[in-house]
Amino acid sequence: MTVRTAADLRATLRRIDGRGYGAYKDCAGAYAFEGHTLFIDHVQGDPFAAPSRVRVRIPASRAGFPAHCSGTPERAVAFRDFLARSVSGALRRHGGRRRGSGKSGEIAIARPGQEVLERSSVVLTAEGDIEVRILVGLPARGRTVLGREAEAIFFEDIPALVTAALLYGSIDADLLDRHLAVAEDAAALREALTPLGLVAFVADGAVLPRRSGVDERPLEGAVPFESPPSLRVEIDLPNAGRVTGMGVPEGITLIVGGGFHGKSTLLRSIERGVYTHIPGDGREYVAAAPSTVKIRAEDGRRVEGVDISPFIAGLPDGRDTRAFSTENASGSTSQAANIMEALEMGAGVLLIDEDTAATNMMIRDRRMQDLVADDMEPITPFIDRAQALYGDLGVSTVLVIGGSGDYFDIADTVVCMAAYRPEDATERAAAIAGRYASGRTAPTEDGFGAFRHRIPEAASIDASKGRREAKVAADGVRGIRFGVHEIDLSAVPQVVDPAQTTAIAHAILRARRLMDGRRSLREVVEGVMAEVERDGPDALTPHPSGGLAVFRPYELAAAINRLRTLRVGQRE
Repeated sequence: MTVRTAADLRATLRRIDGRGYGAYKDCAGAYAFEGHTLFIDHVQGDPFAAPSRVRVRIPASRAGFPAHCSGTPERAVAFRDFLARSVSGALRRHGGRRRGSGKSGEIAIARPGQEVLERSSVVLTAEGDIEVRILVGLPARGRTVLGREAEAIFFEDIPALVTAALLYGSIDADLLDRHLAVAEDAAALREALTPLGLVAFVADGAVLPRRSGVDERPLEGAVPFESPPSLRVEIDLPNAGRVTGMGVPEGITLIVGGGFHGKSTLLRSIERGVYTHIPGDGREYVAAAPSTVKIRAEDGRRVEGVDISPFIAGLPDGRDTRAFSTENASGSTSQAANIMEALEMGAGVLLIDEDTAATNMMIRDRRMQDLVADDMEPITPFIDRAQALYGDLGVSTVLVIGGSGDYFDIADTVVCMAAYRPEDATERAAAIAGRYASGRTAPTEDGFGAFRHRIPEAASIDASKGRREAKVAADGVRGIRFGVHEIDLSAVPQVVDPAQTTAIAHAILRARRLMDGRRSLREVVEGVMAEVERDGPDALTPHPSGGLAVFRPYELAAAINRLRTLRVGQRE
Protein backbone atom coordinates (compact mmCIF):
# COMPACT_ATOMS: atom_id res chain seq x y z
CA MET A 1 0.00 0.00 0.00
CA THR A 2 1.30 3.43 -0.97
CA VAL A 3 1.68 5.70 2.05
CA ARG A 4 0.98 9.34 1.29
CA THR A 5 1.79 12.33 3.45
CA ALA A 6 -0.43 13.97 6.03
CA ALA A 7 -0.30 17.08 3.84
CA ASP A 8 -1.95 15.05 1.06
CA LEU A 9 -4.87 14.22 3.36
CA ARG A 10 -5.20 17.85 4.43
CA ALA A 11 -5.28 18.95 0.81
CA THR A 12 -7.93 16.37 -0.06
CA LEU A 13 -10.16 17.41 2.84
CA ARG A 14 -9.95 21.06 1.85
CA ARG A 15 -10.64 20.20 -1.79
CA ILE A 16 -13.81 18.22 -1.01
CA ASP A 17 -15.12 20.66 1.63
CA GLY A 18 -18.73 21.50 0.79
CA ARG A 19 -19.15 18.74 -1.79
CA GLY A 20 -21.52 15.79 -1.60
CA TYR A 21 -20.83 13.18 1.10
CA GLY A 22 -19.59 10.65 -1.43
CA ALA A 23 -16.50 12.81 -1.99
CA TYR A 24 -15.12 11.46 1.31
CA LYS A 25 -14.24 8.30 -0.65
CA ASP A 26 -11.24 10.23 -1.97
CA CYS A 27 -9.73 10.06 1.54
CA ALA A 28 -9.32 6.29 1.66
CA GLY A 29 -5.70 5.21 1.99
CA ALA A 30 -2.66 5.42 4.25
CA TYR A 31 -1.02 8.64 5.49
CA ALA A 32 2.22 9.25 7.35
CA PHE A 33 1.81 11.65 10.27
CA GLU A 34 4.52 12.75 12.66
CA GLY A 35 4.68 9.86 15.14
CA HIS A 36 2.03 7.59 13.62
CA THR A 37 0.54 6.26 10.41
CA LEU A 38 -3.17 6.73 9.67
CA PHE A 39 -5.11 4.16 7.64
CA ILE A 40 -8.58 5.09 6.40
CA ASP A 41 -9.75 1.62 5.39
CA HIS A 42 -13.43 2.14 4.73
CA VAL A 43 -15.37 5.35 4.24
CA GLN A 44 -19.03 5.35 5.22
CA GLY A 45 -21.43 6.12 2.40
CA ASP A 46 -23.75 8.33 4.44
CA PRO A 47 -23.49 10.40 7.64
CA PHE A 48 -26.15 8.19 9.21
CA ALA A 49 -24.48 4.92 8.16
CA ALA A 50 -22.04 2.86 10.23
CA PRO A 51 -18.95 5.01 10.92
CA SER A 52 -15.78 4.79 8.87
CA ARG A 53 -13.12 2.23 9.79
CA VAL A 54 -9.79 3.80 10.70
CA ARG A 55 -6.50 2.38 11.99
CA VAL A 56 -3.73 4.25 13.77
CA ARG A 57 -0.28 2.63 13.94
CA ILE A 58 2.31 3.90 16.43
CA PRO A 59 5.93 2.73 16.11
CA ALA A 60 7.18 0.74 19.09
CA SER A 61 10.04 3.22 19.44
CA ARG A 62 7.60 6.06 20.01
CA ALA A 63 5.12 4.13 22.18
CA GLY A 64 7.97 3.20 24.50
CA PHE A 65 6.41 0.24 26.31
CA PRO A 66 8.85 -2.19 27.98
CA ALA A 67 9.38 -5.60 26.40
CA HIS A 68 7.93 -7.41 29.44
CA CYS A 69 4.46 -6.11 28.53
CA SER A 70 4.20 -8.76 25.83
CA GLY A 71 6.81 -11.22 27.10
CA THR A 72 4.36 -14.14 27.41
CA PRO A 73 1.18 -14.96 25.46
CA GLU A 74 -0.94 -14.15 28.52
CA ARG A 75 0.78 -10.80 29.01
CA ALA A 76 0.49 -9.95 25.32
CA VAL A 77 -3.29 -10.47 25.37
CA ALA A 78 -3.62 -8.48 28.60
CA PHE A 79 -1.39 -5.70 27.22
CA ARG A 80 -3.59 -5.23 24.17
CA ASP A 81 -6.68 -5.41 26.36
CA PHE A 82 -5.23 -2.71 28.61
CA LEU A 83 -4.52 -0.43 25.65
CA ALA A 84 -8.07 -0.89 24.37
CA ARG A 85 -9.33 0.17 27.80
CA SER A 86 -6.92 3.10 27.81
CA VAL A 87 -8.31 4.36 24.50
CA SER A 88 -11.90 3.74 25.60
CA GLY A 89 -11.30 5.65 28.84
CA ALA A 90 -9.69 8.56 27.03
CA LEU A 91 -12.63 8.78 24.64
CA ARG A 92 -15.11 8.79 27.53
CA ARG A 93 -13.14 11.49 29.35
CA HIS A 94 -12.57 13.77 26.42
CA GLY A 95 -14.78 12.48 23.61
CA GLY A 96 -15.13 14.08 20.22
CA ARG A 97 -17.52 16.99 20.03
CA ARG A 98 -20.43 16.94 17.61
CA ARG A 99 -19.19 18.06 14.22
CA GLY A 100 -22.34 18.09 12.12
CA SER A 101 -25.43 15.89 11.76
CA GLY A 102 -25.93 12.14 12.20
CA LYS A 103 -22.90 10.44 13.70
CA SER A 104 -20.59 13.22 12.63
CA GLY A 105 -17.54 13.71 14.80
CA GLU A 106 -17.88 10.50 16.79
CA ILE A 107 -14.72 8.55 17.56
CA ALA A 108 -15.31 5.13 19.10
CA ILE A 109 -13.62 1.86 19.97
CA ALA A 110 -15.22 -1.44 20.98
CA ARG A 111 -15.78 -0.93 24.70
CA PRO A 112 -14.36 -3.71 26.91
CA GLY A 113 -16.28 -5.23 29.83
CA GLN A 114 -15.06 -6.95 33.00
CA GLU A 115 -13.23 -9.75 31.19
CA VAL A 116 -9.73 -9.62 29.74
CA LEU A 117 -10.10 -10.93 26.20
CA GLU A 118 -8.01 -11.12 23.08
CA ARG A 119 -9.46 -8.30 21.02
CA SER A 120 -8.99 -7.07 17.47
CA SER A 121 -9.32 -3.42 18.49
CA VAL A 122 -5.62 -3.33 19.38
CA VAL A 123 -3.00 -5.49 17.70
CA LEU A 124 0.78 -5.67 17.75
CA THR A 125 2.57 -5.92 14.42
CA ALA A 126 5.47 -8.30 13.83
CA GLU A 127 7.77 -5.33 14.46
CA GLY A 128 6.10 -4.59 17.79
CA ASP A 129 4.26 -1.50 16.57
CA ILE A 130 0.86 -0.78 18.16
CA GLU A 131 -2.14 -0.64 15.85
CA VAL A 132 -5.43 0.70 17.20
CA ARG A 133 -8.67 0.29 15.26
CA ILE A 134 -11.33 2.89 15.77
CA LEU A 135 -14.56 4.08 14.18
CA VAL A 136 -14.85 7.67 13.01
CA GLY A 137 -18.03 9.45 12.00
CA LEU A 138 -16.92 11.71 9.16
CA PRO A 139 -18.52 15.14 9.65
CA ALA A 140 -21.33 16.46 7.48
CA ARG A 141 -24.10 19.00 7.48
CA GLY A 142 -26.96 17.10 5.99
CA ARG A 143 -25.11 15.20 3.25
CA THR A 144 -22.49 17.87 2.65
CA VAL A 145 -18.86 17.27 3.52
CA LEU A 146 -17.49 19.33 6.40
CA GLY A 147 -13.86 19.09 5.37
CA ARG A 148 -12.50 21.48 8.00
CA GLU A 149 -14.22 19.53 10.77
CA ALA A 150 -12.80 16.27 9.42
CA GLU A 151 -9.41 17.93 9.33
CA ALA A 152 -9.73 18.72 13.03
CA ILE A 153 -10.51 15.04 13.77
CA PHE A 154 -7.50 13.70 11.90
CA PHE A 155 -5.02 16.43 12.78
CA GLU A 156 -6.10 17.30 16.34
CA ASP A 157 -8.38 14.73 17.96
CA ILE A 158 -6.65 11.52 16.91
CA PRO A 159 -3.09 12.75 17.65
CA ALA A 160 -4.33 13.88 21.09
CA LEU A 161 -5.86 10.43 21.62
CA VAL A 162 -2.55 8.77 20.76
CA THR A 163 -0.67 10.98 23.20
CA ALA A 164 -3.16 10.46 26.03
CA ALA A 165 -3.74 6.72 25.74
CA LEU A 166 -1.02 4.94 23.79
CA LEU A 167 2.33 6.22 25.01
CA TYR A 168 4.05 4.63 27.98
CA GLY A 169 4.87 8.01 29.44
CA SER A 170 1.18 8.97 29.50
CA ILE A 171 -0.38 5.94 31.19
CA ASP A 172 -0.30 4.74 34.79
CA ALA A 173 2.52 2.18 34.73
CA ASP A 174 1.44 0.65 38.03
CA LEU A 175 -2.07 -0.01 36.68
CA LEU A 176 -0.59 -1.60 33.58
CA ASP A 177 1.70 -3.85 35.61
CA ARG A 178 -1.22 -4.89 37.82
CA HIS A 179 -3.33 -5.68 34.73
CA LEU A 180 -0.57 -7.86 33.28
CA ALA A 181 0.15 -9.61 36.59
CA VAL A 182 -3.50 -10.49 37.25
CA ALA A 183 -3.91 -11.92 33.75
CA GLU A 184 -0.76 -14.01 34.05
CA ASP A 185 -1.84 -15.28 37.47
CA ALA A 186 -5.34 -16.15 36.24
CA ALA A 187 -3.91 -18.27 33.44
CA ALA A 188 -1.58 -20.01 35.89
CA LEU A 189 -4.50 -20.62 38.24
CA ARG A 190 -6.54 -22.34 35.56
CA GLU A 191 -3.57 -24.47 34.57
CA ALA A 192 -3.14 -25.56 38.20
CA LEU A 193 -6.66 -26.99 38.52
CA THR A 194 -6.30 -30.34 36.76
CA PRO A 195 -3.06 -31.42 38.52
CA LEU A 196 -4.84 -30.74 41.82
CA GLY A 197 -7.93 -32.73 40.83
CA LEU A 198 -10.08 -29.58 40.79
CA VAL A 199 -12.62 -28.18 38.34
CA ALA A 200 -12.81 -24.71 39.93
CA PHE A 201 -11.20 -22.46 42.53
CA VAL A 202 -12.66 -19.50 44.42
CA ALA A 203 -10.13 -17.40 46.31
CA ASP A 204 -10.56 -16.23 49.86
CA GLY A 205 -11.54 -12.57 49.81
CA ALA A 206 -13.19 -12.77 46.39
CA VAL A 207 -16.25 -10.58 45.87
CA LEU A 208 -18.82 -12.62 43.96
CA PRO A 209 -22.12 -10.65 43.92
CA ARG A 210 -22.66 -8.24 41.03
CA ARG A 211 -24.45 -4.90 41.13
CA SER A 212 -27.34 -6.11 38.99
CA GLY A 213 -28.29 -8.47 36.21
CA VAL A 214 -27.09 -5.89 33.68
CA ASP A 215 -24.10 -4.52 35.60
CA GLU A 216 -21.20 -6.94 36.05
CA ARG A 217 -19.24 -4.65 38.35
CA PRO A 218 -18.78 -5.89 41.95
CA LEU A 219 -21.52 -5.15 44.46
CA GLU A 220 -20.32 -2.66 47.06
CA GLY A 221 -20.53 -3.94 50.63
CA ALA A 222 -20.79 -7.59 49.58
CA VAL A 223 -19.61 -10.35 51.92
CA PRO A 224 -16.10 -11.50 50.88
CA PHE A 225 -15.78 -15.19 50.11
CA GLU A 226 -14.20 -17.39 52.78
CA SER A 227 -13.40 -21.03 52.08
CA PRO A 228 -14.45 -23.82 54.43
CA PRO A 229 -11.25 -25.16 56.06
CA SER A 230 -11.88 -28.70 54.77
CA LEU A 231 -12.04 -27.51 51.15
CA ARG A 232 -9.28 -24.90 51.37
CA VAL A 233 -6.31 -25.33 49.05
CA GLU A 234 -3.20 -23.26 48.45
CA ILE A 235 -1.86 -22.40 45.01
CA ASP A 236 1.35 -20.55 44.20
CA LEU A 237 1.02 -17.95 41.44
CA PRO A 238 3.85 -16.19 39.57
CA ASN A 239 2.93 -12.69 40.75
CA ALA A 240 0.49 -12.84 43.66
CA GLY A 241 2.44 -15.61 45.36
CA ARG A 242 0.47 -18.06 47.47
CA VAL A 243 -3.31 -17.70 47.35
CA THR A 244 -5.82 -19.71 49.35
CA GLY A 245 -9.39 -20.52 48.54
CA MET A 246 -12.01 -23.18 48.03
CA GLY A 247 -11.16 -25.92 45.59
CA VAL A 248 -14.12 -27.55 43.85
CA PRO A 249 -13.11 -31.20 43.32
CA GLU A 250 -13.74 -33.29 40.25
CA GLY A 251 -16.85 -35.45 40.40
CA ILE A 252 -20.33 -34.36 41.45
CA THR A 253 -20.55 -31.22 43.57
CA LEU A 254 -23.81 -29.87 44.99
CA ILE A 255 -24.27 -26.25 46.02
CA VAL A 256 -27.17 -26.13 48.48
CA GLY A 257 -28.68 -23.66 50.92
CA GLY A 258 -31.68 -21.44 51.46
CA GLY A 259 -33.02 -18.97 48.95
CA PHE A 260 -31.04 -15.73 48.56
CA HIS A 261 -28.02 -17.13 50.40
CA GLY A 262 -25.66 -17.09 47.40
CA LYS A 263 -26.01 -20.48 45.68
CA SER A 264 -26.58 -19.13 42.18
CA THR A 265 -24.10 -16.31 42.75
CA LEU A 266 -21.37 -18.84 43.45
CA LEU A 267 -22.30 -20.88 40.37
CA ARG A 268 -22.34 -17.78 38.14
CA SER A 269 -18.87 -16.86 39.38
CA ILE A 270 -17.60 -20.32 38.46
CA GLU A 271 -19.36 -19.97 35.10
CA ARG A 272 -17.38 -16.77 34.41
CA GLY A 273 -14.20 -18.31 35.82
CA VAL A 274 -13.30 -19.58 32.35
CA TYR A 275 -12.27 -15.95 31.68
CA THR A 276 -9.72 -13.64 33.24
CA HIS A 277 -11.15 -10.59 35.03
CA ILE A 278 -9.73 -7.11 35.36
CA PRO A 279 -8.14 -5.90 38.60
CA GLY A 280 -10.80 -4.70 41.02
CA ASP A 281 -13.51 -6.98 39.62
CA GLY A 282 -13.51 -9.14 42.75
CA ARG A 283 -13.25 -12.38 40.75
CA GLU A 284 -9.60 -12.01 39.70
CA TYR A 285 -8.74 -15.31 41.40
CA VAL A 286 -11.88 -17.26 40.57
CA ALA A 287 -11.02 -19.90 38.00
CA ALA A 288 -12.84 -22.72 36.24
CA ALA A 289 -11.57 -25.45 33.95
CA PRO A 290 -11.53 -24.17 30.35
CA SER A 291 -13.94 -26.94 29.30
CA THR A 292 -16.67 -25.77 31.71
CA VAL A 293 -20.08 -25.26 30.09
CA LYS A 294 -23.26 -23.89 31.69
CA ILE A 295 -26.38 -25.90 30.84
CA ARG A 296 -29.98 -24.81 31.10
CA ALA A 297 -33.42 -25.62 29.72
CA GLU A 298 -34.40 -23.56 26.70
CA ASP A 299 -38.07 -23.80 25.79
CA GLY A 300 -38.75 -23.23 22.11
CA ARG A 301 -35.26 -23.71 20.70
CA ARG A 302 -34.77 -25.70 17.53
CA VAL A 303 -32.89 -28.98 17.83
CA GLU A 304 -31.36 -30.68 14.80
CA GLY A 305 -30.30 -34.31 14.66
CA VAL A 306 -29.03 -34.59 18.25
CA ASP A 307 -28.60 -37.97 19.95
CA ILE A 308 -30.51 -37.39 23.20
CA SER A 309 -31.12 -41.10 23.82
CA PRO A 310 -29.05 -41.21 27.05
CA PHE A 311 -31.74 -38.98 28.58
CA ILE A 312 -34.85 -39.44 26.45
CA ALA A 313 -35.87 -42.63 24.65
CA GLY A 314 -38.99 -44.60 23.81
CA LEU A 315 -41.20 -41.66 22.86
CA PRO A 316 -44.91 -42.53 22.47
CA ASP A 317 -44.89 -41.50 18.80
CA GLY A 318 -41.95 -43.78 18.08
CA ARG A 319 -39.50 -41.04 17.04
CA ASP A 320 -35.84 -42.03 17.07
CA THR A 321 -34.15 -39.97 19.78
CA ARG A 322 -30.72 -40.99 18.51
CA ALA A 323 -31.22 -38.31 15.84
CA PHE A 324 -33.78 -36.08 17.46
CA SER A 325 -35.06 -32.95 15.71
CA THR A 326 -37.76 -30.47 16.64
CA GLU A 327 -38.67 -26.91 15.77
CA ASN A 328 -39.97 -26.19 19.27
CA ALA A 329 -38.20 -28.10 22.02
CA SER A 330 -39.72 -28.50 25.47
CA GLY A 331 -37.77 -27.75 28.61
CA SER A 332 -36.66 -31.35 29.06
CA THR A 333 -35.75 -32.04 25.42
CA SER A 334 -33.91 -28.73 25.10
CA GLN A 335 -31.90 -29.41 28.26
CA ALA A 336 -31.06 -32.91 27.06
CA ALA A 337 -29.97 -31.50 23.70
CA ASN A 338 -27.87 -28.80 25.37
CA ILE A 339 -26.07 -31.42 27.45
CA MET A 340 -25.41 -33.70 24.49
CA GLU A 341 -24.23 -30.82 22.28
CA ALA A 342 -21.80 -29.75 25.01
CA LEU A 343 -20.49 -33.33 25.31
CA GLU A 344 -20.19 -33.52 21.53
CA MET A 345 -17.82 -30.54 21.73
CA GLY A 346 -15.74 -32.09 24.51
CA ALA A 347 -17.11 -30.33 27.59
CA GLY A 348 -15.43 -31.61 30.77
CA VAL A 349 -17.52 -29.83 33.41
CA LEU A 350 -21.27 -29.14 33.38
CA LEU A 351 -22.80 -26.36 35.47
CA ILE A 352 -26.53 -26.60 36.19
CA ASP A 353 -28.79 -24.40 38.31
CA GLU A 354 -32.15 -25.92 39.17
CA ASP A 355 -33.74 -22.49 38.75
CA THR A 356 -33.07 -22.65 35.00
CA ALA A 357 -33.43 -26.41 34.56
CA ALA A 358 -36.41 -28.55 33.60
CA THR A 359 -37.71 -30.25 36.75
CA ASN A 360 -38.55 -33.54 35.03
CA MET A 361 -35.02 -33.66 33.58
CA MET A 362 -33.47 -33.29 37.03
CA ILE A 363 -35.40 -35.66 39.32
CA ARG A 364 -38.17 -38.26 39.44
CA ASP A 365 -38.83 -39.26 43.02
CA ARG A 366 -40.13 -42.55 44.42
CA ARG A 367 -43.75 -41.50 44.58
CA MET A 368 -43.78 -40.43 40.94
CA GLN A 369 -42.00 -43.65 39.96
CA ASP A 370 -44.77 -45.60 41.68
CA LEU A 371 -47.52 -43.61 39.97
CA VAL A 372 -46.03 -43.51 36.47
CA ALA A 373 -44.49 -46.83 35.44
CA ASP A 374 -41.00 -46.81 33.98
CA ASP A 375 -42.23 -48.03 30.60
CA MET A 376 -44.52 -44.98 30.45
CA GLU A 377 -41.76 -42.44 31.16
CA PRO A 378 -39.29 -41.73 28.32
CA ILE A 379 -37.11 -39.40 30.39
CA THR A 380 -34.12 -40.64 32.37
CA PRO A 381 -33.45 -37.74 34.76
CA PHE A 382 -30.02 -36.24 35.25
CA ILE A 383 -29.72 -37.73 38.74
CA ASP A 384 -29.53 -41.18 37.10
CA ARG A 385 -26.87 -40.13 34.58
CA ALA A 386 -24.51 -37.87 36.53
CA GLN A 387 -22.39 -40.68 37.97
CA ALA A 388 -22.03 -42.39 34.59
CA LEU A 389 -21.05 -39.06 33.05
CA TYR A 390 -18.15 -38.86 35.45
CA GLY A 391 -17.30 -42.55 35.60
CA ASP A 392 -17.45 -43.22 31.85
CA LEU A 393 -16.62 -39.86 30.29
CA GLY A 394 -14.77 -38.05 33.07
CA VAL A 395 -17.30 -35.21 32.96
CA SER A 396 -17.84 -33.49 36.32
CA THR A 397 -20.99 -31.69 37.42
CA VAL A 398 -21.46 -28.67 39.67
CA LEU A 399 -25.15 -28.39 40.50
CA VAL A 400 -27.17 -25.82 42.42
CA ILE A 401 -30.00 -27.72 44.08
CA GLY A 402 -32.38 -26.61 46.77
CA GLY A 403 -35.44 -28.75 46.29
CA SER A 404 -34.32 -32.38 46.23
CA GLY A 405 -32.20 -34.14 48.82
CA ASP A 406 -32.21 -37.25 46.62
CA TYR A 407 -29.05 -35.85 45.04
CA PHE A 408 -27.23 -36.46 48.34
CA ASP A 409 -27.05 -40.12 47.30
CA ILE A 410 -24.74 -39.39 44.36
CA ALA A 411 -22.83 -36.31 45.58
CA ASP A 412 -19.07 -36.40 46.11
CA THR A 413 -19.00 -32.90 47.63
CA VAL A 414 -21.75 -30.75 49.13
CA VAL A 415 -21.24 -27.03 49.71
CA CYS A 416 -23.92 -25.31 51.79
CA MET A 417 -24.24 -21.54 51.36
CA ALA A 418 -25.38 -19.64 54.47
CA ALA A 419 -25.52 -15.84 54.20
CA TYR A 420 -23.01 -15.97 51.32
CA ARG A 421 -20.58 -18.05 53.38
CA PRO A 422 -19.84 -21.62 52.24
CA GLU A 423 -19.75 -24.59 54.56
CA ASP A 424 -18.60 -28.12 53.76
CA ALA A 425 -21.79 -30.15 54.30
CA THR A 426 -20.59 -33.34 52.61
CA GLU A 427 -20.59 -35.51 55.75
CA ARG A 428 -23.90 -34.13 57.01
CA ALA A 429 -25.53 -34.76 53.62
CA ALA A 430 -24.22 -38.32 53.55
CA ALA A 431 -25.55 -38.93 57.07
CA ILE A 432 -28.97 -37.58 56.10
CA ALA A 433 -28.99 -39.79 53.01
CA GLY A 434 -28.24 -42.75 55.27
CA ARG A 435 -31.06 -41.91 57.70
CA TYR A 436 -33.71 -41.13 55.11
CA ALA A 437 -33.52 -43.50 52.15
CA SER A 438 -35.03 -41.96 49.05
CA GLY A 439 -36.55 -45.24 47.88
CA ARG A 440 -35.88 -44.34 44.26
CA THR A 441 -35.15 -47.11 41.77
CA ALA A 442 -32.11 -46.49 39.58
CA PRO A 443 -31.93 -47.56 35.92
CA THR A 444 -30.61 -51.06 35.30
CA GLU A 445 -28.58 -50.31 32.17
CA ASP A 446 -24.83 -49.91 32.61
CA GLY A 447 -22.81 -46.86 31.61
CA PHE A 448 -23.62 -43.66 29.80
CA GLY A 449 -23.31 -45.19 26.36
CA ALA A 450 -21.82 -43.90 23.13
CA PHE A 451 -23.36 -41.04 21.21
CA ARG A 452 -23.19 -39.95 17.62
CA HIS A 453 -21.31 -37.05 16.09
CA ARG A 454 -23.12 -34.87 13.60
CA ILE A 455 -21.99 -33.81 10.11
CA PRO A 456 -23.25 -30.29 9.28
CA GLU A 457 -24.39 -29.52 5.72
CA ALA A 458 -22.77 -26.38 4.28
CA ALA A 459 -25.82 -25.56 2.15
CA SER A 460 -27.90 -25.07 5.32
CA ILE A 461 -25.64 -22.20 6.49
CA ASP A 462 -26.90 -19.23 4.48
CA ALA A 463 -26.48 -15.61 5.55
CA SER A 464 -27.49 -14.03 2.26
CA LYS A 465 -30.43 -11.68 1.84
CA GLY A 466 -31.93 -12.52 -1.50
CA ARG A 467 -29.34 -11.57 -4.09
CA ARG A 468 -27.29 -9.64 -1.58
CA GLU A 469 -24.07 -11.11 -0.21
CA ALA A 470 -23.76 -12.66 3.21
CA LYS A 471 -24.51 -10.22 5.99
CA VAL A 472 -24.17 -10.85 9.71
CA ALA A 473 -24.42 -8.62 12.77
CA ALA A 474 -24.46 -8.98 16.54
CA ASP A 475 -27.31 -8.03 18.84
CA GLY A 476 -25.30 -7.41 22.00
CA VAL A 477 -24.55 -10.73 23.69
CA ARG A 478 -28.05 -12.08 23.22
CA GLY A 479 -28.19 -12.89 19.53
CA ILE A 480 -26.96 -12.74 15.96
CA ARG A 481 -28.67 -11.48 12.83
CA PHE A 482 -27.56 -14.05 10.27
CA GLY A 483 -28.87 -12.97 6.89
CA VAL A 484 -32.66 -13.11 7.24
CA HIS A 485 -32.42 -15.36 10.30
CA GLU A 486 -32.07 -14.65 14.03
CA ILE A 487 -29.85 -16.80 16.25
CA ASP A 488 -30.99 -16.58 19.87
CA LEU A 489 -28.05 -16.76 22.30
CA SER A 490 -29.96 -15.60 25.38
CA ALA A 491 -29.56 -19.06 26.95
CA VAL A 492 -25.80 -19.23 26.21
CA PRO A 493 -24.51 -17.29 29.23
CA GLN A 494 -20.78 -17.71 28.61
CA VAL A 495 -20.88 -15.27 25.72
CA VAL A 496 -19.91 -12.24 27.77
CA ASP A 497 -18.92 -9.48 25.34
CA PRO A 498 -20.66 -8.09 22.23
CA ALA A 499 -17.33 -8.32 20.40
CA GLN A 500 -17.44 -12.08 20.97
CA THR A 501 -20.92 -12.24 19.46
CA THR A 502 -19.73 -10.34 16.41
CA ALA A 503 -16.76 -12.66 16.05
CA ILE A 504 -18.97 -15.74 16.39
CA ALA A 505 -21.23 -14.40 13.63
CA HIS A 506 -18.27 -14.18 11.26
CA ALA A 507 -16.91 -17.50 12.51
CA ILE A 508 -20.09 -19.25 11.38
CA LEU A 509 -19.36 -18.06 7.85
CA ARG A 510 -15.81 -19.31 8.19
CA ALA A 511 -17.08 -22.63 9.53
CA ARG A 512 -19.29 -23.05 6.47
CA ARG A 513 -16.21 -23.20 4.25
CA LEU A 514 -14.91 -26.15 6.26
CA MET A 515 -18.12 -28.16 5.98
CA ASP A 516 -17.29 -30.77 3.34
CA GLY A 517 -19.76 -33.51 4.17
CA ARG A 518 -17.12 -35.49 6.06
CA ARG A 519 -16.03 -33.30 8.97
CA SER A 520 -18.09 -33.47 12.15
CA LEU A 521 -19.34 -30.28 13.76
CA ARG A 522 -16.61 -30.62 16.36
CA GLU A 523 -13.94 -30.96 13.65
CA VAL A 524 -15.33 -27.94 11.81
CA VAL A 525 -15.33 -25.82 14.96
CA GLU A 526 -11.85 -26.98 15.91
CA GLY A 527 -10.68 -25.98 12.43
CA VAL A 528 -12.00 -22.46 12.92
CA MET A 529 -10.47 -22.22 16.38
CA ALA A 530 -7.09 -23.31 14.99
CA GLU A 531 -7.20 -20.46 12.49
CA VAL A 532 -8.09 -17.97 15.22
CA GLU A 533 -5.33 -19.35 17.42
CA ARG A 534 -2.83 -18.85 14.60
CA ASP A 535 -3.95 -15.50 13.17
CA GLY A 536 -6.12 -13.96 15.90
CA PRO A 537 -9.62 -12.60 15.27
CA ASP A 538 -8.44 -11.17 11.94
CA ALA A 539 -8.73 -14.71 10.57
CA LEU A 540 -12.50 -14.25 10.55
CA THR A 541 -12.91 -11.17 8.34
CA PRO A 542 -11.54 -10.19 4.91
CA HIS A 543 -10.54 -6.75 6.20
CA PRO A 544 -9.15 -5.46 9.52
CA SER A 545 -11.96 -5.03 12.03
CA GLY A 546 -11.75 -3.58 15.52
CA GLY A 547 -14.99 -5.08 16.80
CA LEU A 548 -14.02 -8.72 17.42
CA ALA A 549 -13.00 -10.71 20.49
CA VAL A 550 -11.93 -14.33 20.84
CA PHE A 551 -14.61 -16.81 21.91
CA ARG A 552 -14.63 -20.47 22.97
CA PRO A 553 -15.50 -23.44 20.73
CA TYR A 554 -18.53 -24.28 22.88
CA GLU A 555 -20.22 -20.96 22.17
CA LEU A 556 -19.46 -21.12 18.43
CA ALA A 557 -21.03 -24.58 18.31
CA ALA A 558 -23.98 -23.33 20.37
CA ALA A 559 -24.62 -20.56 17.84
CA ILE A 560 -24.47 -22.97 14.89
CA ASN A 561 -26.81 -25.36 16.71
CA ARG A 562 -29.35 -22.57 17.18
CA LEU A 563 -29.46 -21.60 13.51
CA ARG A 564 -32.94 -22.68 12.45
CA THR A 565 -31.86 -23.67 8.94
CA LEU A 566 -29.14 -26.09 10.14
CA ARG A 567 -29.22 -29.59 8.71
CA VAL A 568 -26.94 -32.42 9.76
CA GLY A 569 -26.09 -36.03 9.11
CA GLN A 570 -24.59 -38.38 11.69
CA ARG A 571 -21.74 -40.78 12.22
CA GLU A 572 -20.92 -43.09 15.12
